[in-house]
Amino acid sequence: MLEGCVPWPAELAERYVREGCWGDETLATATLRWCEQHGERVALIDDERRLTYRQLDEAADALAAGLLDLGLRAGDRAIFQLPNSADFLIALLAVVRIGVLPVLALTAHRERELTHFAEAADAKAYFVGAETPKLDTVELAERVVAAVPTLEHVVVFPQAARRRFRDARDVAVAGPRDAVRERVLAAAPTDAGEVALFLLSGGTTALPKLIPRTHRDYVCAIERSAEICALGEGDVNLIALPAGHNFQIAYPGMLGTLLTGGKVVVTSLVRPAEAFPLIERERVTHTALVPTVAARWASAPERGDFDLSSMRLWQVGGTRLLPDVARRAMAAFPAVTIQQVFGMAEGLVCFTALDDGEDVLIETQGRPMFAADECRIVDAEDRDVAAGERGELITRGPCTLRGYYRAPEHNARAFTADGFYRTGDVVRLHPSGNFVVEGRIKDMINRGGEKISAEEVENLILIHPAVAATAVVAMPHPELTETACAFVTLNPEAELTFEELIQHLRTQQIATFKLPERLELVEQLPLTNVGKVDKATLRARIAATRAGETAAGAGHGA
Repeated sequence: MLEGCVPWPAELAERYVREGCWGDETLATATLRWCEQHGERVALIDDERRLTYRQLDEAADALAAGLLDLGLRAGDRAIFQLPNSADFLIALLAVVRIGVLPVLALTAHRERELTHFAEAADAKAYFVGAETPKLDTVELAERVVAAVPTLEHVVVFPQAARRRFRDARDVAVAGPRDAVRERVLAAAPTDAGEVALFLLSGGTTALPKLIPRTHRDYVCAIERSAEICALGEGDVNLIALPAGHNFQIAYPGMLGTLLTGGKVVVTSLVRPAEAFPLIERERVTHTALVPTVAARWASAPERGDFDLSSMRLWQVGGTRLLPDVARRAMAAFPAVTIQQVFGMAEGLVCFTALDDGEDVLIETQGRPMFAADECRIVDAEDRDVAAGERGELITRGPCTLRGYYRAPEHNARAFTADGFYRTGDVVRLHPSGNFVVEGRIKDMINRGGEKISAEEVENLILIHPAVAATAVVAMPHPELTETACAFVTLNPEAELTFEELIQHLRTQQIATFKLPERLELVEQLPLTNVGKVDKATLRARIAATRAGETAAGAGHGA
């Protein structure tokens, strides 16, 4: 594997091949095969384009050849920060076909995170979306390039002509189809055990770590998840959550839909009044949602105004789906199967089965994809807990990484001596054999599926001259499950408002979803017996405060 990555032990690699989890096909050859098989079928739709498999194939090849002309080669890393559009999938196919390794950032990331990703990966290229009324993406790219010497190329999809970076439309090569394909095939990676792309960790202790995913483990995940979700040629998969998430790429996501010859519909529209007309027009059958969106769709008055009868499957993940929300969704859309999905970019993904009973679909978060996924539920001493008891989930398997990229010290803490990944998720085993997710042991806030490192935000708050100490904790939210609350003690005679805190954090160039949504000024932070900040007490305090406000009909916070 790429230097800086941790390979699977030989005996486990042999097992995964023997049991049929791993094959020899790279993501490059797999995507080429899928496009050739399905030819003139419609493959991809966004707000502006409808592309057949053949047109998608040609667009990916043209961009891949253009990237070769820029000097990009197999093993080079490229930061990917593209919005939901056809360009995302075209660019993803282009880079994997020539062995360039995308680092899948989100459009919400800002200079601090992007600079970190680029430095950690020694990135040579940066792909960014067009400017929007809310964000000058090109100006953001200019700041990142100025901070990271390895970045040689910025490609914008697309941009105004007045800016200095390359427009993706100009990079793509226009030439004879056979000649372009020959160049791409000559550059295609051939080792299925090599890294195909980098995903991002949830950033539980600091800035996110890079997760190397190989061709063989990613192809097998795509194939298995498409099978579990019963995707077929006639299906239409709506990609409405951020395309840069692992969930939307491969579980089964865009790539699983291409595998089966289905149709991918890409949009950033999730409000019922916008999404429902699209579902009706394109006869969407499958989609992936976070619980907050599922709840909105289930209670939307607009649902009676559109023909939504094509929908068969909602995958719901990112954070735990509460049973009451699941029941409401089932009642509002009786023809739709709700499939809970619990997993992580690090590899393990669990699904409820389409034929599970209603109680299992509502109460559990699924079972692992592969029989080869080894899962244990352990206590603080790594001892297995009794059946039905709560503990931390640790796991290893054919899709689960053996170590983060270039992070040996962190890996020593994140993995057991025998290679089990410490997920940080507290789970228990349901009588069905599925997991029930009870919470997290790591200091992380799950805001509607987006993971916030409390430590990262705390370190940035402490820079403010008025702040003496701070603790950021999860605060209950009726739709997002959790948001961030910052408890702060001030220096003598100092003052700080919520608005001033947010303005300070914005100057630190962090993603908007990481901003605290409440400020609590306190004289001192509670401590545990060993002198650490007692975050359990703070979480309980803000939960009680929120419950009291809700009971009194009062709102508070940002």
